[in-house]
Amino acid sequence: MTKYIKISLAQRGVSCIARLLEEEAPKTCKAVWEALPQSGQVYHAKYAHNEIYNMVPPFPEEEIGLENSTVTPIPGDVCYFYFQSGQLDKAFKEEKNISHLPGVVDLAVFYGRNNLLLNGDFGWVPGNVFAVIEENLPAMAEACNDVWFSGAKGEQLIYERHE
Repeated sequence: MTKYIKISLAQRGVSCIARLLEEEAPKTCKAVWEALPQSGQVYHAKYAHNEIYNMVPPFPEEEIGLENSTVTPIPGDVCYFYFQSGQLDKAFKEEKNISHLPGVVDLAVFYGRNNLLLNGDFGWVPGNVFAVIEENLPAMAEACNDVWFSGAKGEQLIYERHE
């Protein structure tokens, strides 16, 4: 049976529905599904372009590795990234209040075109595409763009099972 997740921006009152890509990314889908719900402060990407994300403590028992990975996500892609503690800049970790963690999982929503996952500190950053937004992408994209223009402070990005 196909599984779906609901992704929401709490303060903005906007949600979308994404289908898990269980055939293409089975390990990532299983890990994310079992760890839901997940939520945290939303951030808008500085380099990737049309991306919002949050960072949560690592939840897989064993790191997943790359599967169904990309460095050029398209609108509606939902990606999983894992960063070891040493991969992230000290100031970045302090700013995001994650410096105490051994690593972080970054769950990201891509809402527009022309994304490129290239980080100036360490190069290409492939992400596992584990879901694709199938419902309400236009409204979610508008809200994501508002995070960029109006600010992210206090906004929560929530991932939960959708039955």
